[in-house]
Amino acid sequence: MAAADKKSALHEKEGIPQPESISSIAMDHVVQHRKAQPSAAQLIEGILAHDKVALSRAITLIESTSPQHQSKANEIITACLPKANQSVRIGITGVPGVGKSTFIEAFGTYLTTLGKKVAVLAVDPSSTVSHGSILGDKTRMEELVKNNNAYIRPSASGETLGGVARKTRETIILCEAAGFDTIIIETVGVGQSETAVHSMVDFFLLLKISGAGDELQGIKRGIMEMADAIVINKADGDNIPKANLAKTEFNRALHLFRAKNSGWTPKVTTCSALTHEGIDAVWETIATYLDLVTKNQYFQEKRQEQNQFWMMETINEQLKTNFYQHPAITASLENYKKAVQSNELSPFAAAIELLNQYFKG
Repeated sequence: MAAADKKSALHEKEGIPQPESISSIAMDHVVQHRKAQPSAAQLIEGILAHDKVALSRAITLIESTSPQHQSKANEIITACLPKANQSVRIGITGVPGVGKSTFIEAFGTYLTTLGKKVAVLAVDPSSTVSHGSILGDKTRMEELVKNNNAYIRPSASGETLGGVARKTRETIILCEAAGFDTIIIETVGVGQSETAVHSMVDFFLLLKISGAGDELQGIKRGIMEMADAIVINKADGDNIPKANLAKTEFNRALHLFRAKNSGWTPKVTTCSALTHEGIDAVWETIATYLDLVTKNQYFQEKRQEQNQFWMMETINEQLKTNFYQHPAITASLENYKKAVQSNELSPFAAAIELLNQYFKG
């Protein structure tokens, strides 16, 4: 038998031709659907109709750094502004581990039983190394996220305003236009995020736990002065006596601070986010405060001051963005960095030269 007639047992047979995993028509439909973005008018209509999907898509535009998206976002914000300012804005801060997410879930759930619509803007810490965020607040608030009268939006803190998401202020406006009458802003609990949140809320709540050994030492004077109420969380079981002792210590400390312009005397309460004990008292404290500042007109006065503050912050942020995006700066910035690192040029002289380049351009 000729060698050419012999066939190896290891040869591969031609199999049955495999069809495409998806038809070209279906693929074209998927691509077109992904490309199709709702117009600003459609998103505005959805937000005013209390559509959470439209609200989420609009917030994504707000958080985008794309000039095209910013233009669209500004159109949406302008249209929603007349429907905004009809809510109570509550800032909540506390060191990591104090139970902010658990407290907010219990507190938000309680508010929905009162017929309120609650939006939670949870600011997640951004890594200083990877600049990424876990954005796991929806996981931690698994019951509240399923509540029809609640909306949770986690956002990466980024690098501006001490950890508060860059566009949180504008997001508040959209949430209010979407019908949410109670806005809760959770801070990362580190750095200067408390200062930024205080500048955009009506009531500032400091969450603490007892038994940590630093009831007073671990609190910065500035945060204590900003707080309208201190809530000692995890006041349950064997921890109740410690929580009551911490409450007494905080009450004494608060008397050392000067009176607030609002005429309000900060309160200290205890609660357990786990058992929901004392959650109603927290809301009663906030309601009492709101009644006072509404009658003495401090509420509206503070809102007006905050609007001016955020106008100036937006100008500062935009100037900073324009500076770093300027062609002359992007072309020479790295060289100046190297010159500063090698001590060829002082940081101050380098900054002046870069600024001169920017203004000349």
